[in-house]
Amino acid sequence: MALTVDRLTSLFEAFNNKKALIIGDVMLDSYIWGKVERISPEAPVPVVTVIRREERLGGAANVGMNIRSLGARPVMCSVIGTDDKGQTLRALMLNAGMEDTGIIESPHRHTTTKFRVFGNNTQMLRVDEETSVPLKNEVFHELCSRIDKILKTEEIDVIIFQDYDKGVITPELIDFVTEMAEEMDIPVTVDPKKRNFMAFRNITLFKPNLAEMREGLDMAALSPDKEELSLAARQLSGILNTKIILNTLSEKGVFIYWDENGESKEALLPAQRRNVADVSGAGDTVISVASLCLTCGLDPENIALLSNLAGGMVCEEAGVVPINKEKFITDAISLLGNQNLP
Repeated sequence: MALTVDRLTSLFEAFNNKKALIIGDVMLDSYIWGKVERISPEAPVPVVTVIRREERLGGAANVGMNIRSLGARPVMCSVIGTDDKGQTLRALMLNAGMEDTGIIESPHRHTTTKFRVFGNNTQMLRVDEETSVPLKNEVFHELCSRIDKILKTEEIDVIIFQDYDKGVITPELIDFVTEMAEEMDIPVTVDPKKRNFMAFRNITLFKPNLAEMREGLDMAALSPDKEELSLAARQLSGILNTKIILNTLSEKGVFIYWDENGESKEALLPAQRRNVADVSGAGDTVISVASLCLTCGLDPENIALLSNLAGGMVCEEAGVVPINKEKFITDAISLLGNQNLP
């Protein structure tokens, strides 16, 4: 069904009534912003004079920020450390109007933190502090208990797995959640990483990027050619029993493959021309938009188009930022007038 301005407006209004359960690796993004005017006499590296510091929600928590920015309600489930960074992350969530009842603290883990240094608005260095081993058994069972309670007491419209291979998501957790989702008829969407790539079976929408497709399917030579992507998606869909595969391709756009009444369909959509400042967090935005569009019954090709548009928009900002809903609506309506949409 073709998108119209009225249909698009109704879609964005419908987001306001949706609730998403987000399961995955939450992170704290810590920034140092400064200026560079000289090279260090100690080593051939630039000296960054600090202008300001900033901390933002990242990883799965950035998916929560995107969901909230789009007007829906995020419910976060994750594990953090019993450290100062964990307390900062909780405070940022609460200040953003996000609940923290699904967040568990563990003394066995660091709160994943990515320290980024920007000089003259250019990222110059990133330092990661993290724990990537799977959860201890008692923490895993506590997380399952929290998820079980949320699914039974909240009216969840979609479950989003945001995996960064930091140990929160495991095959056992995936099986536990997907079985509950199937019983409750809740769609499940996934932004995967390498470790659990083939463990996400029987889900609704799977969103790898090209590098993840190459690694996950052991296809190092996979190119963004439509025919090659189609063969790879068909193979992956058969293995995972996934209804929709949304394959992001950076500057090459997005490829989507889906099943429609037993018939395989596909589309390759070009990227929108953008002034790219930073690609960090673009995947979080894509899975957020795709998940909410899915709950509203939008067809796969238009899910791909709007998700692709949103992902490009956040790349224009330095650092990890959620989508701006009002600008997203404006750009989407502008896009309607510039091309024939499906």
